[in-house]
Amino acid sequence: MAAVLGITTACFADTVGSAHFDGEVSHVSSNNIKVINPKTHESLSFLLVSHFKQVFSRDGKMTQMASLHKGQYVKVYYDQKFLGQRHADRIYILSDI
Repeated sequence: MAAVLGITTACFADTVGSAHFDGEVSHVSSNNIKVINPKTHESLSFLLVSHFKQVFSRDGKMTQMASLHKGQYVKVYYDQKFLGQRHADRIYILSDI
């Protein structure tokens, strides 16, 4: 799977939520991100913990939160442990705008 996305397997070495959601960023702020799947029109919001730094570029290198923009296609790995709220564990930027 990592080879298909062009992301190195080293990025997957740490434990992350097993659930993931792919789609276009429709909103991003310092504490949340909303992603819409253009095929199914499903949208999910994810909380971002303070100082969230798990954003990776297409080449698998860690990048800044400022790299996330509305309209980019992303893959968000997440879990729902804390009070049932979805929170992002990692975000992979799959396309540039």
